[in-house]
Amino acid sequence: MCDTIVALANSTKDGCVLFGKNSDREPNEVQILEYYPHMFHDEDYVKCTYIEIPQVKETYAILLSRPIWMWGGEMGVNEYSVAIGNEAVFTKEPYLEKGLTGMDLIRLALERSRTASQALNIIIDLIEKYGQGGQCGYTKKMYYHNSFIIADSREAWVLETAGKYWVAEKVKDVRSISNCLTIGNKWDKAHPDLINHAIERGWCRDEDDFNFAKCYSSWFYTYFSKGRERWIQSKKMLEENRGKIDLSLFKSILRSHFNTDFNPAYGSMRDICMHAGGYTRPSQTVGSYIGQLYERTSIHWFTATSAPCLSIYKPVFFEKPYIPEKSEKNFDRRSLWWLHEKIHRKIITNYTKYYSDYSRELLKIDKDIERNTREIREKYLNGNIDEKNLYDFSMQVFAKTFKFIEKWDKKIEYRWKTYNIFYRVYWSKVNRDVKISSHL
Repeated sequence: MCDTIVALANSTKDGCVLFGKNSDREPNEVQILEYYPHMFHDEDYVKCTYIEIPQVKETYAILLSRPIWMWGGEMGVNEYSVAIGNEAVFTKEPYLEKGLTGMDLIRLALERSRTASQALNIIIDLIEKYGQGGQCGYTKKMYYHNSFIIADSREAWVLETAGKYWVAEKVKDVRSISNCLTIGNKWDKAHPDLINHAIERGWCRDEDDFNFAKCYSSWFYTYFSKGRERWIQSKKMLEENRGKIDLSLFKSILRSHFNTDFNPAYGSMRDICMHAGGYTRPSQTVGSYIGQLYERTSIHWFTATSAPCLSIYKPVFFEKPYIPEKSEKNFDRRSLWWLHEKIHRKIITNYTKYYSDYSRELLKIDKDIERNTREIREKYLNGNIDEKNLYDFSMQVFAKTFKFIEKWDKKIEYRWKTYNIFYRVYWSKVNRDVKISSHL
């Protein structure tokens, strides 16, 4: 489960486009941050997660937050500040055993587009040619269709799909999507047979009766994903802050929980910052990204770790991107993702004891990094520093994060203080599966 948000320049405080996404997947599903440079290709085909498709002659540089076992990514951005995030949506259309996954579509569109509008058309064309499909769960079977927010420094689009059928809406100011179809009877572009197909299937009487979300949604999985509640929550926070939206607000949305007195032992699928908690709450936010999309020198903020409420957002610049060491499938204390996950799994044993002090220090560091990043970007734009300085700054922020986590790793005890026995049993198994138990 996931949530994606966008605010155009007419709604943000400093006039940039803001894009953000939380990627919710299984708690042991490592998500890595990768950089792929601008490349020229001689090969005829590219192997995606399940199928091969024709390769293009030139692909653009991308930053990708990728589940370790997939070819595609959950979210990413390219050298032209085109940013894309997808959502699993559950529809009445059949799911293909093989096809392009939503994550494949993100990577392909980022590699091949210079604008959000171009990326939109690329995804539509790929869906119509090759179909979307394939098993998208890590250890559990999961099939779904996809919705997307596609943004650049000037505009943004929402694309929602059901099999080969699709509908697109141009964003006017702010927008969010979640694990539900959100477009009703107004759109800017659509599949030519979208309405006729719904009428033929008996989902509506005629064109006047047609509503895309109502006609094409599968109510069962949509209901239990709680995507509609999360969509309403993020939509409300964006709309209430039009004209004064900034990076801090985007962080607060992506770090938010449904209840103000949140405790992960009693969390829910309604939390935008999601913590896994059992068989009815199997998803966890394993990575988060916010893009400040400017005409020049955009800033890309990645947690490169799970649980945004416990994570520092780190800046990466396309001019010379710093990328942390790649994580492995099982626990490795040299990995930023796994070391942070160790902290997360210790904190949730006694959340009320540790969260207040931990978050207070984290938010102070976060604010300092924000201020310093603004300053270094200004120096770069004014010609006072070069790309190497941007790289060194990002590297220092990642190193500072590593030290912060190591410090708290020594302070926090792994000692359960919850009466939710099912929660404890669930996490014991999750920890054993990746050989982290002996390190806690």
